Amino acid sequence: MHIGNARTALFNYLFARHNGGTMVLRIEDTDQKRNIEGGTQSQIDNLHWLGIDWDEGPDVGGSFGPYRQSERKDIYDRLIKQLLDEGKAYESYMTEDELAAQREGQKAAGEAPHYEYEYEGMSADEKAQAIAAAKAKGLQPVIRFHIPEGHTYAWDDIVKGHISFDSDDIGGDWVIQKRDGMPTYNFAVVVDDHLMEITHVLRGDDHIANTPKQLMIYEAFGWEPPKFGHMTLIINTQTGKKLSKRDESVLQFIEQYRELGYLPDAMFNFITLLGWSPVGENEIFTRKQLIKQFDPERLSRSPAKFDAKKLEWVNNQYVKKANPSTLLGLSIRNWQDAGRISKDAMDPKMLEWLRAIVGLFQDQMSFTQQIVKLSEIFFIEPPALTEQAKTELADPNAVPVLQEFQKRIQDLPQFTAYAIQNVIYDISHDLGVRGRKLYMPIRIATTRETHGPQLAESIEILGLAKVNKHLNLTLKELAELNQNA
Repeated sequence: MHIGNARTALFNYLFARHNGGTMVLRIEDTDQKRNIEGGTQSQIDNLHWLGIDWDEGPDVGGSFGPYRQSERKDIYDRLIKQLLDEGKAYESYMTEDELAAQREGQKAAGEAPHYEYEYEGMSADEKAQAIAAAKAKGLQPVIRFHIPEGHTYAWDDIVKGHISFDSDDIGGDWVIQKRDGMPTYNFAVVVDDHLMEITHVLRGDDHIANTPKQLMIYEAFGWEPPKFGHMTLIINTQTGKKLSKRDESVLQFIEQYRELGYLPDAMFNFITLLGWSPVGENEIFTRKQLIKQFDPERLSRSPAKFDAKKLEWVNNQYVKKANPSTLLGLSIRNWQDAGRISKDAMDPKMLEWLRAIVGLFQDQMSFTQQIVKLSEIFFIEPPALTEQAKTELADPNAVPVLQEFQKRIQDLPQFTAYAIQNVIYDISHDLGVRGRKLYMPIRIATTRETHGPQLAESIEILGLAKVNKHLNLTLKELAELNQNA
């Protein structure tokens, strides 16, 4: 599921819930070449993950089903036959090669590509003969809708205001049924929106050009169209270009953010603000607050800016307040994917150890996949000292502080952060070493890093055995450095 698709679903959801309306999920799968196994379920799963539910759909039923277009072919066939009988549509036998040649000729003549009526100038008998000849060759027709000439199609868009198109600029008679017998998108959605009693449609502005075609079908059947709102496109703040699926400079799919350990409420919050602005300056909202505030009048006419750094910040606000068990579950999956821990069942002691690590980094994580890098010291062999670490340890107080620290922690009745912090306080008092000269050597020697989360808590989680191993290695390296000096 692309971010743009998620936003469309989310805005329709907010609009329906704000107004006490009915949210409908319809699977538009008439393009059989694009259908992939499991694709529909993936879309449903991602919508549910975001926290979007619906009142009618293929998985929940409803009074206007079926809700998969591939299961509604009989409905479309009956209405297409009606248009054929009324002379508003006709069989077209032009092949793909002929259509391509037509477009090439128009391009060479400096014209915009368009379909030219293949029966132009023919009498009824000549047209019938041409159709009979095409059938004799075994050609399968498409059904084209005959566009009325000199007609204006207009609507008052919820987002963009008044929009109009001249029928002569649409591109010629267009296909409403493909050669495989399935209807095209622009025909099927009109039939379904009418029969399902849809009153409002919010969608991306890439559908604006589709709207006049759809209005033609409404007019042909004498149906009342719904109110349309076309949301502005989403642009990548890094490139300033439309968020395209081919743009690999930014993650664009909901699954990718799920795998990284983003939280659904944060994604819901962030996506809502892509092209819609609430009243006031606040940027963090609960789902109920967004439903209460959602007003389509505040949908922006300017492109929405997708800022990955802003999304990280929003998610961090939610991570800080998240249930620790939720973060633990996501972090375990991230650790397992990275090969840090086994995917086999873990005992309670291991779970509590992992929970402590998550708690240590909770405030600084923008998404839980970061736990893999942040917590490396707890899972891998101690890294080599950096030049900065060596410079910090060159202080003459470093070795006495480390020797005293190692000696005193051996006799602790309980190896807890509270007890470890007290040892550090006592060393400061007894040796007269304070601040950076006290804490930095201990941090570097125990965690092998020059920065990190709370020191005493980190040492507790490392455990006495690993802390001793790190201290011994660091003191040995310092001795060697001093000898070489």
